[in-house]
Formats: sequence, structure tokens, C-alpha cells
Amino acid sequence: MSEGVEGNTRAIEGSVVTDFSDRMSYGGYLELDTLLAAQHPLSSPEHHDELLFIIQHQTTELWLKLVLHELAAACRFLREDQLAPALKCIARVKHIQRTLTEQWSVLATLTPAEYAQFRGVLGNASGFQSAQYRAVEFTLGNKNAGMLRVFSADPAALELVRATLEAPSLYDEFLRRLSRAGYPIPATILERDVTQAWTFTPELVPIFASIYADPQAHWAAYETCEELVDLEDNFQLWRFRHLKTVDRIIGFKKGTGGSSGVPFLQKALELTFFPELFAVRTEIGQ
Repeated sequence: MSEGVEGNTRAIEGSVVTDFSDRMSYGGYLELDTLLAAQHPLSSPEHHDELLFIIQHQTTELWLKLVLHELAAACRFLREDQLAPALKCIARVKHIQRTLTEQWSVLATLTPAEYAQFRGVLGNASGFQSAQYRAVEFTLGNKNAGMLRVFSADPAALELVRATLEAPSLYDEFLRRLSRAGYPIPATILERDVTQAWTFTPELVPIFASIYADPQAHWAAYETCEELVDLEDNFQLWRFRHLKTVDRIIGFKKGTGGSSGVPFLQKALELTFFPELFAVRTEIGQ
């Protein structure tokens, strides 16, 4: 029998703190009373699977909060020409993205019959209205000022989305850093209206082609390019997994927020963050 174990019970070590009458506890630090009391199913009688639906989306929002935190730091580090910590932030975002993508497998255990029993209580609530998701998209360059009206009734959400609309995207900050490092980024790009969605700019492709032609000579730029490609790949996988989960659960029904549902999500797969970093692949080796 292992030392310290008797009757399949592990003894509590004498040094372990057990009195929290005047000490910070795990639950106190994490405010678990608030966090675990934030799930309020609306179905009546309460449907067993509504709790899954709520927790799935709440945890997604927590991860999105961290993604925004890391992307904001990455943008700041790029502005300050601190590439290493910027790449560390991006690496963390990539791990979060994988978690978010895998998380769809939990929601996919919800069958169409189960969801139909409480879908009505959602009213017009929809992930389309996630301010944090929209802020992530804007920070990565998929900007759309028309989305602001979705958040007009929520001042805090509107402020968050507007701030990311008006700030340079991660890609903008990267291109500005390349310019400071001596790469010939056109002035029209450096001075562009950052509230507009990024669109394919062919003048950048030869610049990236020169970077990819000699990675050792341009390692910092080369590595950052590949990290950004990873970000976009992961984001597209997340979008696709979202699409397939929705398809699996509701088929081609309209979304609760009024969208066309699956067809609307399919259109999102056509959006891109860093098109030149994919276009350059056609040029490599020719």
C-alpha cells in the first residue's frame, strides 16, 4: 500500500491550509460564487440540455476575452518593435483557437430533437451578437462598420467593437513594422483608413515573395508571416466546425438572430485576414 494512503483515502498533510475564515481561497480568488451562478436556463420545465448550451457559449466568451487580451498585447508589442513577445502572444492565441475548435464537439452531442425543445426560449439571441467575437474579427482585419448598429443598445459592447474598428489591425501593425525594418511597404498601405476591411493588395506579394525566397536572411519577417498564416488557418477551421455543428443540429433552419443560418456561415468561409500571405504561395518556386 502506498505511504500515506489508508483504506483508499489519502491523508491530508499537516501543512495543507484548511481554515479560510480570514484567508483568500480558491473560490474567492476566482469569484466562483458569481461565475457558477451565472447559468439561468429559461425553459420551463427546465430542459436537461439547456445548461450545456449556456455553458458552451459562456466558456467561449471567456476564451474570446483572453484572445482579445493577447491580440491587443501583440499589436502593442509590434508597435514597439518587440517581436519576440508579440509572437509569444500569437502562439498563445493559437492554442486557445485549438481549444475553441475542439469545444464544438461538446455542443455537437446536442441532438436536433433535444435542441428543438428549448430553442424557442432563445428569442432573437444569437452568437452573431457576440461583441467579443466581432472585436476579434476586427482586430484581425475583417472590419465592417455596419455591425456597430447591432450593439447600439449595449454601450459597453458598442465601445469595445468601435475601438477595434478604429484601431489598426494586427496585420496593419505587422506591415508598419516591416516598413520600419526597411521593407518597401507602399505609403498608401501605411496611411490607409484602418476602419475599412482589409482587401487584397497585389503590391505586397513581391515583398513577401522576397522574404520567402530567402528565409534565413529575413527570418523575423518570415517567422511572423507563418504565425499569421497559422492564425488564419485556425480561425477558418473554427468557422468550418461552427458551420458543421449548426448543420448537424438545425440543418438549414434560419438562425435565431434572423440570419439564413448555414448559408450565412458558409459565406464567412470566404472572408480572409491575410490574403497576400496565401497568394505568395503561388509565386514560390516559379
